[in-house]
Amino acid sequence: MSILFIQGSPVEPSRSAALSGFVAAEIQRRGIDNSRLKLTDLPAQALLNAKFGDPQIRIASDRVAGAAAIVIATPVYKAAYSGLLKSFLDLLPQNGLEGKVVLPLATAGSPHHALALDYALRPVLQSMSPSLVLPGVHATDATVGKSDTGDYVLSAEIIDRLAQATDRLIYEYRALLARRPEPAVDPVPFDQVRCSV
Repeated sequence: MSILFIQGSPVEPSRSAALSGFVAAEIQRRGIDNSRLKLTDLPAQALLNAKFGDPQIRIASDRVAGAAAIVIATPVYKAAYSGLLKSFLDLLPQNGLEGKVVLPLATAGSPHHALALDYALRPVLQSMSPSLVLPGVHATDATVGKSDTGDYVLSAEIIDRLAQATDRLIYEYRALLARRPEPAVDPVPFDQVRCSV
């Protein structure tokens, strides 16, 4: 089982994608399987009209179900997470995060929206039965700058906080896998057992 990154920004490149990109690179460097789900790749009509049966929505939901840990990155709009992310979370089953470790990441224009993770996103995530929602990382425009080439540059402070969050995510991910029972092996019927004497 792997770690799935859900990118909730309606634009790319984005500051929130830069945060998740750092965590993904660290996880990859440590040899842990991971993949990314860009919500902008999903059909807009299916998201807006809650078409649970849409093939791409079903594939995305299956990817969430198959992951042991989820990293969710979103910009903060109007003191809450993105509408794109909200639309997708609404399409997941009520217990869609059951047994999973979740790390939320968010970016906003100012520190005044730092509590958006705790007051807007965390309650929704908790309602979906995760094993654990880790303390999130909130970054501002001042800590995720833009270079002359248009690339996003993380400040030393944010890099340090993301590194700590990544360490905790990996620890909890490995602990979760260690607690999971081994897949059951179907016993061989007695009449098919061959013995040699």
